[in-house]
Amino acid sequence: MVSAKSVLIAAGFGLLGVGSTFAQAASPAPDACVGAPWDAFDFWVGTWNVYAPDNGDTPGPYLGHNVIERINGGCLVTEHWVGASGNAGDSLNVYDPLVGAWRQVWMSNGWYIDYTGGLDDDGAMVLTGEAYTIPTDTRAPLRGRWTPNADGTVTQRFDQGDAEGNWTTVFVGLYVPESADPRAGDAAAARGD
Repeated sequence: MVSAKSVLIAAGFGLLGVGSTFAQAASPAPDACVGAPWDAFDFWVGTWNVYAPDNGDTPGPYLGHNVIERINGGCLVTEHWVGASGNAGDSLNVYDPLVGAWRQVWMSNGWYIDYTGGLDDDGAMVLTGEAYTIPTDTRAPLRGRWTPNADGTVTQRFDQGDAEGNWTTVFVGLYVPESADPRAGDAAAARGD
């Protein structure tokens, strides 16, 4: 007689992709999240040096380094940020089929952001939600906008809202692909690489 516990254990191994013969090599499962809408944020995937916008003929200062990867069958986009001052944070980005929108959850030492949205008519990813500052226990509306540029860079902008519904820009960063960055050596030196 097969016990319920044995059936649950067997089912659990099945869900983990472990077959009845451990010696056989299994081929990896094909990517599950392919095509629209899963690829809408692909323009942000890469390894980036991030700078403040140029001020006339003067290049903007180095702000940080960001690695954006698409993992888990293409279903999850991860972010690993390290700022020039040493601050760091990570985000998880997914297309949520239950609500039909993209969602990002960001966490750093002291900041939590949760927002949703999607591509606008210009092809920019626009997410709107709320930021929470842990040390001060304060909340504020926040809108993020990631715009792919013709030269392969990406402009990221954050606007914070107030109680009257007004928005103020609090961050603008120009993402430059690390592999094509003419200032990559300076960025690496700033990171201590």
